[in-house]
Amino acid sequence: MADPRTVLVAAFPGVELLDVTGPAEVFSIASRLIAPGGRGYRVRVAAPRPGELTTSSGVRLVADLALAEVPAGIDTLLVAGAMEMTAGRVEAVVDPEVTAWLRAAAPGARRVAGLCAGAHILAAAGLLDGLPATTHWLTAERLAAAHPLVAVDPDPIFLRAGRVWTCAGVTAVLDLALAMVAEDHGQELALNTARAMVMYVKRAGGQSQFSVPLSLQDSADDRIEDLLRWIDEHLAEDLPVPVLADHLHVSVRHFSRLFRRRTGRTPADYLEAVRLEAARRLLEESERSLPGVAAGTGLGSVETLHRVFRKRLGTTPAEYRRRFRSPDAPAHQPAV
Repeated sequence: MADPRTVLVAAFPGVELLDVTGPAEVFSIASRLIAPGGRGYRVRVAAPRPGELTTSSGVRLVADLALAEVPAGIDTLLVAGAMEMTAGRVEAVVDPEVTAWLRAAAPGARRVAGLCAGAHILAAAGLLDGLPATTHWLTAERLAAAHPLVAVDPDPIFLRAGRVWTCAGVTAVLDLALAMVAEDHGQELALNTARAMVMYVKRAGGQSQFSVPLSLQDSADDRIEDLLRWIDEHLAEDLPVPVLADHLHVSVRHFSRLFRRRTGRTPADYLEAVRLEAARRLLEESERSLPGVAAGTGLGSVETLHRVFRKRLGTTPAEYRRRFRSPDAPAHQPAV
């Protein structure tokens, strides 16, 4: 068998356990499934100091070596992350020793990834300037505020910008690692690895971290929460701003200000986003035609459906269906 690719996970005290063990398991299983003579992976964990490393869950890991001892020739450099509660808000942990080491080590790796809140460490090291990036939705706003040169998108499961990858929280690290396996060895091995791990489906990066209504459930105004639920139940209908304002018994001008203040979105932007989410579900879970999807979600026409998918996801509805169709969806798919 060819020499394995070295996958190095950079960790530190308090790191999220799954950020380290999740990718390690993906690469390990993939290595076992690679055909004889193929090139597998060797995973190593490095930390500011070698030896015992306590994670955020209290489970202890062992770092193979100190960051200062990491040899040249890293193929894949993964930077694990951590979050902590500070003054009642969730903050990403940016370990200064890992950050300083990363600035020097990253140029020598074939690819670099920030896992979950590890994206904040990549940003602090200057590796994300001018690039699109994602992270856990809980800290995405802080990442954007602290690093205005980074094009933060809190929605995708993972993003790739050349040799630099970032991903969302928790189980998204598995999706990123599977995508790397697919890049190295093809989709078949990645899918076989996902099946061996009994993962429900190998998700591609464009899928959303969370639903639009869920992201707004902390609204301080019960009237807005009630309206959002009502909108979800009436998506197929024509919902211009006057209709929404009338639902709350307020003027159009006052409604627009109130909605923006409570949700951070304009009514039109919210409607488009939530209709897109509903369209994605139908494409994933049903055999409904594109005209049916457009009509059922209030987007109206196939042309509008295509425009919204292109603008927000950078793909077409048909391509999205092909990539994300659920294994439990009806087997027949009509021409689209």
